[in-house]
Amino acid sequence: MSTQAQGVIESRTFVLAQEDIDTDQIIPAQFLTTTEREGLGQFCFYQWRFNPDGSPRQPGALDDYDPQRQQVLVAGHNFGCGSSREHAPWALLDIGFRAVISSQFADIFRNNSLKNGLLPVEVSEEVARFLIEHPDHEVRIDIPATQIHIAELGTYDFPLDRFSAHCITEGIDQLDYLIRHEEDIARHEQRRAG
Repeated sequence: MSTQAQGVIESRTFVLAQEDIDTDQIIPAQFLTTTEREGLGQFCFYQWRFNPDGSPRQPGALDDYDPQRQQVLVAGHNFGCGSSREHAPWALLDIGFRAVISSQFADIFRNNSLKNGLLPVEVSEEVARFLIEHPDHEVRIDIPATQIHIAELGTYDFPLDRFSAHCITEGIDQLDYLIRHEEDIARHEQRRAG
């Protein structure tokens, strides 16, 4: 069972080893008509899970996925490439992932993920290969420390700016952060005006 204390994600991993997984594979364009985040998980990796007539693929890409235990997705190199869409991190979060580990993320996907509370953990090719070769592996991600501990392998730093680490740890987005500091902003504006 995975747990998430404040700022820490402890989970088993779920592996999709393909490289260059683009945002259209994460959530196809026909499901982008909504601005609601909830419910998008049912369309996550839709074309890998369902046939064109809507019947389940045998086997499907997420057949063995257990969102209660596996809240960390391990993916191949260059994850999230393709067009910009916030729906991609929304769908991943809604289906149960809290973090994605890869050896490289597309910049726009990385930025969209950080703004929406999905943690992109970039690791070396060697670390990524180990995780791909060892599915359902135990990891512990310390967000404030920007470190990932991988059972039987070691502890590694990953790149994450302090503001994004703070927001993901607190479970807030940029707007929430501003609202929390509304009084400070108002005082600052009064001082400037005076």
